[in-house]
Amino acid sequence: MRIRKKKWAEPELAVCDFFVKNPEEHAGKWNETFNNGLPLYLEIGCGKGGFAGQFAVKNPDKNIIAVDIKIDMLGVGRRNIVEIFKNEGKTDADITNLLLVNYNVEQIDKIITKDDKIKGMFINFCNPWPRPKHNKRRLTFPKKLEMYKNFLDENAEIRFKTDDDALFADSLEYFEQSGYEIIYKTYDLHNSDVTDNIETEHEKMFSAEGIKIKYLRAVVKHD
Repeated sequence: MRIRKKKWAEPELAVCDFFVKNPEEHAGKWNETFNNGLPLYLEIGCGKGGFAGQFAVKNPDKNIIAVDIKIDMLGVGRRNIVEIFKNEGKTDADITNLLLVNYNVEQIDKIITKDDKIKGMFINFCNPWPRPKHNKRRLTFPKKLEMYKNFLDENAEIRFKTDDDALFADSLEYFEQSGYEIIYKTYDLHNSDVTDNIETEHEKMFSAEGIKIKYLRAVVKHD
């Protein structure tokens, strides 16, 4: 997703209590960073923060780390998350189970390690990289799925959503090739039996255009 430069993004994030300035320093120690004893979840490519904010406010018994490479996107995300909590009658001080992180998700294993024991991971509407020579950049590509195993806890789930038919079809193969067990899949999420779906900004846009949302849940199996 492209986004215009937001001059206010960095200054606002600099004084944001739920923005992590030096994520490398927290590798393997995210439980200590949250300091609340709750299980850890991860969203990579969090965009404007709508999913992470809703997840955090609806699941006060879980922590979520929301990562994106674009600082301007995270600036917008910070504002959206504050608004989501405000709409639930909460204040900034109540945002204790969510952290925003500015980092390249293709190198996520440099800031998340096996000691973090991630219980679940979300990949929402990532770039489909449709040209074959770019497929390796997909966040569901086998090499990436193998990397995630380094920090996903036993039986941790990856939940993946996309509007792109080709990416979904290929991803089904990627997960199976990488030793994950696909425990649920649907080619029409909004007309499925899934009851705990949290809509993202992209999801609302694609649905309004009549595009069906593809969704899967896959469980990691360590050797």
